[in-house]
Amino acid sequence: MGSTCAGPAVFSATRSSSGARDLDEVPVKLAIHQPHYLPWLGYFAKWAAADLFVFLDTVQYEKNGWQNRNRIKTREGPRWLTVPVRAKLGTPIHDVIVDSRQPWRARHFAAIENAYGGAPCWARHRDELRALYGREWERLAPVAAASAEWLARRLGITTPTRLASGIEIPEGAQADATARLVGLCRAVGADTYLAGRDGAIYMDIAQFAAAGITVETQQYEHPVYTQEHGEFVPSLSAVDLLLMHGDEALGILCEGCTWSHLSPEPT
Repeated sequence: MGSTCAGPAVFSATRSSSGARDLDEVPVKLAIHQPHYLPWLGYFAKWAAADLFVFLDTVQYEKNGWQNRNRIKTREGPRWLTVPVRAKLGTPIHDVIVDSRQPWRARHFAAIENAYGGAPCWARHRDELRALYGREWERLAPVAAASAEWLARRLGITTPTRLASGIEIPEGAQADATARLVGLCRAVGADTYLAGRDGAIYMDIAQFAAAGITVETQQYEHPVYTQEHGEFVPSLSAVDLLLMHGDEALGILCEGCTWSHLSPEPT
């Protein structure tokens, strides 16, 4: 049976001068995900269950995905907030350029204010959101990471983060999706990898087992909670939950999260 989405342990793993993990270290659970703009609830449920969260900014940018857009709920229904970008096919996320010719920051803040100006927790978070959208960014990865990290802090998630582009892994590992993940786990001393619900589809679990890394996969049943503007709409940005429920938001989003152990297929 999978475990519930518990709060994070303090990431306290240390490394010796040789780079090896010390024998008295606690187990480390690692979650890895592409940086998403204003992510949804399941993203943060995985983050909260980890001891370290890595933004996978080294993979290719996905057009019409979640890396530069998400939805909020307005009086007219769900609305997309999209960060305009300039990127050729195959561009790594960390190289994607934000199209600063468009006034997207002002538009996004205004849209959030119009949608949630009457929400219970709007006044509490308004000034910080205004400051977030007052910043200027040249590239997409820092935009997405900053939006996600702000939400994580306000939700009460204390799990630290790193960028995959700042972590050295073996040469050639970037070419294979599973080898990349295993390399990141080994580089930070993780012995458990927290995978999304589709992890078993694209990963070679045997590679993790050979490296001595346990794999747990997330199952997420979306919670239903009180929203503004009519009937409940699932899979919105977590900003919707935060501005409606404040300190209760983390408990709500973790309600639907369970974890199951993945084992390699028998040979």
